Amino acid sequence: MGEHAEQHGAGWKPGAAACPGLFLDRCVEVQARAKMPQTVVVDCRGHMLGRLASVLAKQLLSGQHIVCVRCEEINISGGMVRQKAKYERFLRKRSVTNPRRGAVKFRAPSRILWRTVRGMIPHKTPRGAAALERLKAFEGVPYPYDKVKRMVIPDALKVLRLQHGHRYCQLGPLATSVGWKHEEAVKALEAKRKVKSAAYYAAKKKLNALRAKAEAQGA
Repeated sequence: MGEHAEQHGAGWKPGAAACPGLFLDRCVEVQARAKMPQTVVVDCRGHMLGRLASVLAKQLLSGQHIVCVRCEEINISGGMVRQKAKYERFLRKRSVTNPRRGAVKFRAPSRILWRTVRGMIPHKTPRGAAALERLKAFEGVPYPYDKVKRMVIPDALKVLRLQHGHRYCQLGPLATSVGWKHEEAVKALEAKRKVKSAAYYAAKKKLNALRAKAEAQGA
């Protein structure tokens, strides 16, 4: 051991020279994590469910952490009657041997989005499971994400992707029609949040005007 220490220096440890590639891989992994951007908050209002989920799945597999808010305002192509009938058929699918332990069907909009993304990820592999853990989804805009800049995904917006005149429905009313019980509570909380947000924005505009005036006088 003394001979190896003399050859490799005082910081050498047994086994370090045996696997230099492992240390290099860990260094690359740490550097990749350092370059990865911060958690992205996506405002799901006005997005198409499938297109949104496909973009989220690809970013999650790339290592991005994503938080989705206002999932109840996601859009689905097709009218309410058609989508409700499709989802009720989906809910009737049970396990033959023991229905109580069969496939779990979610009714909350955030969990519907989560399950849609899960179907686009190899979630039974370690890589896919880790990717799915990087996704969070909420109804409304809970704290602290109400104070964070929210992004949109242009490739998934209804106004850009769904032809004008085609029928569509929102995920919130659809979820309520199949058993979700918290739509009114979310609406009440969102109304309170919007009042606070409007007051904050008015104060911010006033402060920006004063700052611009001071800069103009200083120039």
